Amino acid sequence: MSGVGGLWPAQVTVDLDAIRHNVQVLRERAGGAELMAVVKADAYGHGLVPAARAALAGGACALGVAQPSEALALRAAGIRAPVLTWLVVPGTGLRPLLDADVEVAVSEPRLLDELAATARAVGRPATVQLKADTGLARNGAYALRVRPADPRTDWVALVDRAARLQAEGAVRVRGVFSHFAYADAPEHPTVRAQQEVFADAVAVAERAGLPLEVRHLSNSAATLTNPSATWDMVRPGLAVFGLSPVPDVGSAASFDLRPAMRVTARVAVAKRIPAGQGVSYGHTYTPARETTVVDVPLGYADGVPRHASGTGPVQVGGRRFRVSGRVCMDQFVVDVGDLDVAAGDEVVLFGAGGADEPTAQDWAEAAGTISYEIVTRFGPRVPRVYVGAGVGGDGGTISGSDG
Repeated sequence: MSGVGGLWPAQVTVDLDAIRHNVQVLRERAGGAELMAVVKADAYGHGLVPAARAALAGGACALGVAQPSEALALRAAGIRAPVLTWLVVPGTGLRPLLDADVEVAVSEPRLLDELAATARAVGRPATVQLKADTGLARNGAYALRVRPADPRTDWVALVDRAARLQAEGAVRVRGVFSHFAYADAPEHPTVRAQQEVFADAVAVAERAGLPLEVRHLSNSAATLTNPSATWDMVRPGLAVFGLSPVPDVGSAASFDLRPAMRVTARVAVAKRIPAGQGVSYGHTYTPARETTVVDVPLGYADGVPRHASGTGPVQVGGRRFRVSGRVCMDQFVVDVGDLDVAAGDEVVLFGAGGADEPTAQDWAEAAGTISYEIVTRFGPRVPRVYVGAGVGGDGGTISGSDG
């Protein structure tokens, strides 16, 4: 498939076949459990709607998002699969979610009561999943054995309230879930401890008479490394897009995952500069001899981490180089030595890693961060081009946030 064309100096190419493949691999890892593909944050930068459709084609039975707007965007695109959103704030208007048949994660009683009130107004129950805090101390009702006295944060109080509202017909509690703090370190003692707390939380809900359809705890890391945490459903995110959530344990290739994102740009200017000429802001890089530098029209406004100044790997002409000097808002410079390169030539920031091209994990290590941040950074100024089965004609280009 050809590139975007036109005036775009760079693009993100997303392989939808890779997403489908990764979901199939993760389903096999999960045994007989269902799979919810997490497509929050514009599907980790891959494009919300196309990625969601690819995940469903690969066998995902549900989709997970953080914010309500993401769930509503999926519905507006005609996606009818179950969708769960877990960062819903009380007092923000819940009717659109009920009208769109979106499942809402509930961590505290006020939101549960507002959902029930909205459900009474529309004449049908709100479908919810209860979120248990099993040790991450983030969202979720506190489910550890030593519980706080405040009923607004207590798991037992939330479950009891949900059971009463379900008996009334105002809500339908479809599931219970939680999230790991250290799943990327499978041997960390908190992993087993959280599994035990989650089992207690599930038991509390079942004793309250809630007929749970799904119980899920496993993120990408646990899906790949901890089958004992599987329950009825797994909830991978990063691995759906072909990146390893546990790079210290295994690479993407070792898990048979295929990175779906490739970021490329075209050289804007190539020129010779003399020895001693400082490069980019602050002249933090100075070549020791005459050399060729290329200007790459991507910068931190597009998603290239400024923390990778001087370290970010790129491939030009089939060879590896590093960012020379500081990453600017719209561009960065690469010293390519005596390589024969011209304006318009391709620069690969990262891809699947074949032919020695850099990967998102390489960029993460160069910037002192994680691959999650690398792929989600690339914003709407860099258009998405979709390849793979089901993409008609010359491919699809999306320059907005969710397609």
